[in-house]
Amino acid sequence: MEPELPDASVAAVYTSNAVVAAPIVLSQRHLAATVPLGAGRYGWTRGLVCTAGCANAATGADGLADQERVARGLARGLGTDRERTLAMSTGVIGTRLPADRLAPGIARLAREGLASDGEAIAAAAEAMRTTDSRSKVATALLELPDAAGRPMPVIVCGVAKGVGMIHPRMATMLAVLLTDAAAAPHLLHALLRPVVARTWDQLTIDSDTSPNDTVFLLASAASGSAPVQPGRPEAAALGRALESVARSLARQQAADGEGATTLITCQVTRAVDDAEARAVARSVVASSLVKAAVHRRDPDWGRIAAAVGNARLADAAILEAAGLDVDEARRRGGGAVRLDPSLLRIGLCGKDVFAGVPVPFDREALRREMAAPEVLIRLDLGLGDGSGEAFGCDLAERYVTENAEYTT
Repeated sequence: MEPELPDASVAAVYTSNAVVAAPIVLSQRHLAATVPLGAGRYGWTRGLVCTAGCANAATGADGLADQERVARGLARGLGTDRERTLAMSTGVIGTRLPADRLAPGIARLAREGLASDGEAIAAAAEAMRTTDSRSKVATALLELPDAAGRPMPVIVCGVAKGVGMIHPRMATMLAVLLTDAAAAPHLLHALLRPVVARTWDQLTIDSDTSPNDTVFLLASAASGSAPVQPGRPEAAALGRALESVARSLARQQAADGEGATTLITCQVTRAVDDAEARAVARSVVASSLVKAAVHRRDPDWGRIAAAVGNARLADAAILEAAGLDVDEARRRGGGAVRLDPSLLRIGLCGKDVFAGVPVPFDREALRREMAAPEVLIRLDLGLGDGSGEAFGCDLAERYVTENAEYTT
């Protein structure tokens, strides 16, 4: 008889959309049942299930009942309480889960079909896809000490899906980060939220945010490393590994945006602070005019300059999550970014195009440089030490076609 698997500690970040999907409601309730002080943001779990094709959003009490039925099936298969399960869902909004058919199959899969090797991770990433053209997986390795101080190998890996309805404020997507490190639920959340602020909160495809956005971070403690403690170098090392995986997944999602041909990366330096740098980067990659120009390989830096001038800081909740104190976050949330156009420098694909005034450049040569899988926009604001980046993609005709016929 195989030994019973222990629960994993878990932290979560969810959508900011006011229409919240049933799997999020259920997961928040279950996490709150295991750690009430976490208010649904962290706790303990034995396992989670992701369903694709049906978002189970805007389905009312019946949709939540469907989700609970699936949770009971998962709990039955794992031999645990229903409150020790979590859920994610992606697909068409307003449709019901076929819970009567799903629950028995999920129970059987949880009882007989689980595995822990790389092939299983890859299969999960593949199964999560909807309009994604390819699966998304990332891994990072580090060492953490065990109780005797000996270095132990630790892994962080992640899978994600989502290539449409993606915009900052917890960009629309599903992601699961897994580690065999040992860490308490509240520490996981303290590590996860700023990572999300610097990665998935900086990802945009089409300026729409869905009801289903979810990131889960689970820690199994299977590596044998000692529990990570807040404020210690080990916590910083684990945070860096988590951010490496999250950044890779966010970039993969941006590059695979619906109809996209080009990944757009905007890197900002010398802003007043990191929050303002991230705001500028978000504004540029979210601009429909910038996205259209990239699609047609048009080096129209004026569109970039205009997007810089339109930049607004994130709302107070995100600023606080990213590290600002509560009072400063409330005071600055949603405010304009500080900018001196005479100090602004714009670089496109490694070529300077603006330095307070227009810089002469070879337009045809730059067009050829833009015909690449990734277009890099570098901005120097000349005002401070702040830096940040954001990820997006070009706007193609195929995006309109795909989303105009999404349910038909």
